[in-house]
Amino acid sequence: MGMRKARKSPDEMTFLEHLEDLRKRIINSLIAIVIAVIPSAIYASDIYDILAKPITKYLPEGQKMAFLKLPSPFMLYMKVSFLTAAFIAAPFIFLQIWYFVAPGLFQKEKKYVWPFVAFTTSFFILGALFGYFVVFPYACRFFLQMGQKFQAVITVEEYFSLILKLLLGIGVVFETPTLIFFLSRMGLVTSRWMLKNFKYAVLVIFIIAAVITPTPDMITQSFLALPMLALYSFSILIAFLFGKERKARRAQKRGTDKTEADLAG
Repeated sequence: MGMRKARKSPDEMTFLEHLEDLRKRIINSLIAIVIAVIPSAIYASDIYDILAKPITKYLPEGQKMAFLKLPSPFMLYMKVSFLTAAFIAAPFIFLQIWYFVAPGLFQKEKKYVWPFVAFTTSFFILGALFGYFVVFPYACRFFLQMGQKFQAVITVEEYFSLILKLLLGIGVVFETPTLIFFLSRMGLVTSRWMLKNFKYAVLVIFIIAAVITPTPDMITQSFLALPMLALYSFSILIAFLFGKERKARRAQKRGTDKTEADLAG
C-alpha cells in the first residue's frame, strides 16, 4: 500500500498550483450549494414568504408585490433556493476556505479548524438575522413612508435584489471578530495596531454601511455602523486576549521575573 502524498507548503507550491487549489475549493463549494438547492427548492415558496415579511407588513391591506416578466416568479424561487442553499452550505464553504489557507499556518495553528468553522458560520448567520430583523424592516418602512402619496408598484425582482445584498453583506461584515481572532493568533494584527487605526476603521465602517444599506439616510446607516463599531471594539479585545502580543508580554514578564529572582539570589 503506497504512502499518502503529503501536501506541499505554500513556499513549495507554484502560482499555477495555488490557482488549481483555489479552483478545487470553489468547485467543492459550488457542488455543496447545488446539493443544498434540491431541498431548498421544495420550500422556496414558504422561504420567500418569510423573506417578504419585512415589507408585506407595511403594504396596504390586500396589496401584493408585482412582477413584470412571465418567468419572473420561477426565477425568483430559483434565486431563493440558491440563497437558502448558500446558508445551508455555509459550514462546508468556510471549511473549504480553511483548507485553502491552512498550508500557510503552523502545525499548532491548524488545530483551530473546527472553531474557525463554528464561529464563522455562527457570525455569518447572526449578521444575516440582524439585517433581517433590524435593518431591513426599518429600510422598508422608510421607503414606503417616503412614497405614501403614490401607488407603490414593487417588483419581486427589485425586492429580492435588495434583501440579497443586505443579508449577504451584513453576514460577511459580522465575520470581523473571527477574522481578527485568527489574524491576531498568526501575529498579523495586534490590538495596539487596531487601536492606533481606530479613526480610519470608523471611516471604513461608515463607507461599508453606506454601500450595504439600501437607504441613503444616516439613521439606517447608523443602525448598521454602530454594531460594526461594536464588533470592531470587540475584535480589539479578542486581539488583546488571544493574539501573539499577549504571549510576548507573558514571555517578557517571565524573563523579567527570572532576572529579578537571579539578582535576589
